[in-house]
Amino acid sequence: MECSLLAYLLAVVPAMYTKQTFAYAVYSKGMSILPNEVLCRVLALTNYSCMKKCISLIACLLLLNTCFSQADSVKVKPKVVHGVASFYSRSLEGTQTATGEIFHHNEMTGASNNFKLNTWVRVTNLRNDKSVIVRINDRMHKKMAKKGRVVDLTRSAAKKLGFLSRGLTKVVVEAVPEGTEE
Repeated sequence: MECSLLAYLLAVVPAMYTKQTFAYAVYSKGMSILPNEVLCRVLALTNYSCMKKCISLIACLLLLNTCFSQADSVKVKPKVVHGVASFYSRSLEGTQTATGEIFHHNEMTGASNNFKLNTWVRVTNLRNDKSVIVRINDRMHKKMAKKGRVVDLTRSAAKKLGFLSRGLTKVVVEAVPEGTEE
């Protein structure tokens, strides 16, 4: 609707010499998206050059509105983090996570300071190209980030990625939509 109004206004402006012509042009097309207050002020103008400036301003505002509304529909790239992955100690089984859940090694969850809590992420082991989908439900100690750690996984996730015996591995962690399958 905004694009058609903009095109119509730009086509009609050169032909408009009176406020009656403008009123007829806008109302005859049923275009009532302009606020009545603005429309009344434009109609009240008797000076053609002043009316033309006002119409141009309205057209620019509609064009900007169209541009910004299209910017919302642009796909946003998911957040991607490169670094080192580790896995939780066995002694943490049964402790409370940052989300209030009880931690269990048999679940596919992880801790990260790079993603919001309850974000689903794909963790890919760069050594063997295996990947798992986990939900971030905990935070890591700040010292871990200084060591280059980006995610701390459960033992079952580490086993699927194939680094349980190594302890650490280089990974890529990327946010994925909830419900994403491996």
